[in-house]
Amino acid sequence: MAARSVVALVAIAEVVASDLADHLDRRGHDLRMAHRPWEAGPLLSAGGIDVVVVGDGLTPAQGRELLRSFGGDAGPDFILICRPTELVDKVLALELGAADVVESPLNVRELAARIGGLLMRRGRGAQELVVLENSTVDLRSALVMHASGDEEQLSPGQIALLKLFLSQPRKVLTRDDIMAAAPAESADAFDRSIDSRIVRLRRKLDTESIITIRGSGYRFDPPAMASGNGASANPSDKG
Repeated sequence: MAARSVVALVAIAEVVASDLADHLDRRGHDLRMAHRPWEAGPLLSAGGIDVVVVGDGLTPAQGRELLRSFGGDAGPDFILICRPTELVDKVLALELGAADVVESPLNVRELAARIGGLLMRRGRGAQELVVLENSTVDLRSALVMHASGDEEQLSPGQIALLKLFLSQPRKVLTRDDIMAAAPAESADAFDRSIDSRIVRLRRKLDTESIITIRGSGYRFDPPAMASGNGASANPSDKG
């Protein structure tokens, strides 16, 4: 199993740090925290960090000093959080090699996405995304991200069921096919439980792409806009 990527949060307001840590943990990243300015140096000196997010609990000058000391080609990527009035500090941070500068107040979900993008460019934390009508699924972290901004976790059984459909788009799968390839998590599941599992999965994904074929089984018809990284959800796949 690949090692989890590591994100350090430095001097970020407690409420924001807690929310951001929750987003990142659900996406499969490990977190390290430096709540106070003097904790940052020892934390980053320990190494093993992929991305550092520096909050406005540090002054812009302190953030740039961390960037000078621990950034660079061999170091982690830095994201600095600044206030909208700190344009000069934002430019200086970027000129010193910061990967990104984000203005506060910030959107935690957007910041988590920016961190994920940096990790992907470093070859870490690659996502397997499936785009449906009203949601996007990250198969790697078993996370459903709804268009509304809400997020839900998929169970191992639901992920197995979804991957089965993705692997055989437009093919009718019988209940026996489903039970053999994606068995229910409960040992006492019988034939009719397949119907319940499909209903729950459709509801959680907010999708109509899993179609009931009466008397035969179920078929996954990828939405026209769907695409996947390694998952067979591409509408050009003719099956």
